[in-house]
This record gives sequence, C-alpha cells and structure tokens, in this order.
Amino acid sequence: MTQKIIIDTDPGQDDAVAILLALASPELDVLGITAVAGNVPLDLTARNARVVCELAGRPDVPVFAGCDRPMARDLVTAEHVHGKTGLDGTDLPDPAMPLQDRHAVDFIIDTLRTEAPGAVTLCPLGPLTNVATALSRAPDIADRIARIVMMGGAYFEVGNITPAAEFNIYVDPEAARDVFACGAPITVLPLDCTHKALTTRARNDAFRAAGRVGQAVAGWTGFFERFDMEKYGSEGAPLHDPCVIAWLLRPDLFDGREVNVEIEVDSPLTRGMTVADWWGVTDRTPNALFIGDMDADGFFDLLTARLTRL
Repeated sequence: MTQKIIIDTDPGQDDAVAILLALASPELDVLGITAVAGNVPLDLTARNARVVCELAGRPDVPVFAGCDRPMARDLVTAEHVHGKTGLDGTDLPDPAMPLQDRHAVDFIIDTLRTEAPGAVTLCPLGPLTNVATALSRAPDIADRIARIVMMGGAYFEVGNITPAAEFNIYVDPEAARDVFACGAPITVLPLDCTHKALTTRARNDAFRAAGRVGQAVAGWTGFFERFDMEKYGSEGAPLHDPCVIAWLLRPDLFDGREVNVEIEVDSPLTRGMTVADWWGVTDRTPNALFIGDMDADGFFDLLTARLTRL
C-alpha cells in the first residue's frame, strides 16, 4: 500500500534531494508539491520544485505556489548557503512543465477534505507558512491529517541561523507555533538528527556513480557543503530535508522520543527557538515525536540506491 503525501518545500539543494528520494520511492504517492518562500523567494522555490520534478522524469507531479512571506514578519532567506538560485552547483534548464493555477494553501485544504481522513501525510521541508495558513483557514483539516513529518528545530544543537533557532522555524515562528498546537500527530527531524547525515567525500562519490540524477545531486552537495564545512569544521554538509522522506520509508533508521515542543515567538533574543522538553521536566503534554539520532550509513545507502532508479 502506498502512502499519500504532500511535500511542502522551499528548494534548496537538500529539499531537491528530498523530492528526488520521494519520487524514486514506489511506497510514496506524491499528490503534489507546494512551494513556500524560505531558502529563496517564492518565484525561485516554485521554479526549483518544477526543475527537480523534470530531472526525476516526473512532470506529471503538480506544483503549486503558496505564501510568499511569513504570517507576521518580513521574509528571511538563505542565499548565503544555497546560492542565488537556491539550486546552485548544478546547471539545469528552466522547467517546461506549468505551475498550477491554484494556490498551494487551497490545494492542501481541498486535498485533505477530499481524501479519506488519515490518508494524507504532510511533509514540510521549509518554513511552515503554507501549512499554518491552511490550518487557520480550515481548522477542520487538522483531524484529517495522517501525520505531519517535518524538518525543523533543534534541542542540543540549538541554532543554525541564530544562536537559538533553526532556519525553518526562525523564518516563520508564528506558523510553527500554530502547527505544533494543531493536534495532528507530528514527527520532527531536527538538527540533532540531520547534522549526522553528512555528505562525506565517499558518499558524494557514490552519488556521482548513481547515474544522471546522482551526478546532479553530487553537484548540489558539492556546492552547499562549503558553507557547513567552514562553519562547523565538519567533514561534509548535512542533508537535512531528505531525512523527512527517509523516516517515512525506514523509520527503523531513526530514534527519538515523544516530547512537548513549544515555539518562542516573543523574545528577540531567542525568536524561533524550539523549546523541546526532552527530559520531561514540565507537565506539558507531548505533542511531537522528536528525533534525536539516526543510522547515517543506512540513510545514505537508502538514498543512493533510490537515486539510481531515476
């Protein structure tokens, strides 16, 4: 039985790899891809999502443009990591496939209302603006979501855009607050997990040997790893967003615990911090499965094998 998913994303090289992993996996039925402003502005994220679909040979997957700014703040982007296009590192042609006319938020709402309750999993890979806006406009859909599996936040690792905050949550903390409060089951792949998914030289070489698509991925990872290697002194760059799709395919590769997660929205010092009660020191009810560890070798074996299929 296939699992129906909607990927909400702001590509971004690692978002692109996550989309490729999903499209290469017959266990997943990608109903649509919804673009949101984040790593780069919306016009580029909507373009990049279609570029990736065409690279995968899947122009049939509909792509919808969504929110072009956070719910209550100015947009913060990350060209310093991903380059001016968001997909620097591999030259690919502009997409021929059309952008859908419907707004991404309307697509999310309509799909969740049309499909059976519990049939659709939402996979946010960027700021949570589209998802939170859908929940705000249509609160009834919260009970129809199978699960929200998202990349964002941190506990021990704390922040990558500020000392206290991870980028996706920092860009739209009000949206993140609303999503964590919505009542749907949530799985979080935070920096504590994704920083273990490092693109070492051997892993990049394996991508290059994985055919045309793998070579594109190696170009992307070779570009954006320079930032993380300089910042963290690590051997490579973390592939954050593909961890979301890998958790859907192989949850046995990951380990975490059910905790309460709240989002700081008021303090200018800690805006966007994910306050995860990892040690259970409060009486707040757990609202998310917070992943803290992963089998990195198993993850990269899965990813490389699936890329070879495209």
